[in-house]
Amino acid sequence: MFQLFEYSFIIRALEAGILVAIIAPLIGIFLVLRRYSLMADTLSHVSLAGIAIGLLLGIHPILTAIVASGVSAVAMERLRAAKRVYGDTALSLFLSGSLALALVLIGLANGFNVNLFSYLFGSIVTVRETDVMIIATIGLIVIGLLRFFYKELIFISFDEESATVSGLPVKLINTVFITLVAVAIALAIPIVGILLVSALMVIPVVAALQCKKGFTTTVFIAEVISVLSTLAGIIVSFYLDLPAGGTIVLLMLVVLLGIIFVQSHGK
Repeated sequence: MFQLFEYSFIIRALEAGILVAIIAPLIGIFLVLRRYSLMADTLSHVSLAGIAIGLLLGIHPILTAIVASGVSAVAMERLRAAKRVYGDTALSLFLSGSLALALVLIGLANGFNVNLFSYLFGSIVTVRETDVMIIATIGLIVIGLLRFFYKELIFISFDEESATVSGLPVKLINTVFITLVAVAIALAIPIVGILLVSALMVIPVVAALQCKKGFTTTVFIAEVISVLSTLAGIIVSFYLDLPAGGTIVLLMLVVLLGIIFVQSHGK
């Protein structure tokens, strides 16, 4: 049972997985409450373009993904705030545009390769020590900023108009938040891959919301679901030789369905 801890790549996978599993629900709770869930999906596709740029230029793909998704996130928020296009229209524009750019860049880089596929579908066992350090450093910054703007984010999430009237710098806080979303998505890509990254941020929060508890308790439940599902997913994928990202997300879905079943039959 414990032989997996003899492998250094599994230790790195667990370290990276736990870090991302902690960060994702902290961001996800505000995404779900604001009905921004599809934004995570859009920014994951933007990250693909950033990763393609990194692979093409020989720069660390996580760093270029953070820059690409961060710039795009701010641009989307500006479009939404200016009301030049509807929110879902802006998401569609960035999703399709970034995917097209990624395909062109991949063509310039002589097509798909193993590295790119690991980012598409996740390959937690190939996480390097450098990746763990980057995730840990940037993750601490994300958590610190969330803690600093915690009360303001809650206020804006439940009533943005009242927050604006009360004098809060809503535009600034929204810009900071959407940038944190972009960063968190880029950090989660090595764990579950671009195609599943939004699930890591949304499913634990949706599952926790089914318990109908207070805000802090909901965040705590989401964290527990996220961390335990990630740990279990890595362990199960190791012994059954399954893709870690898909296993983690499926376990989260099982937990969500289990909570819904218990709640519906407990009434």
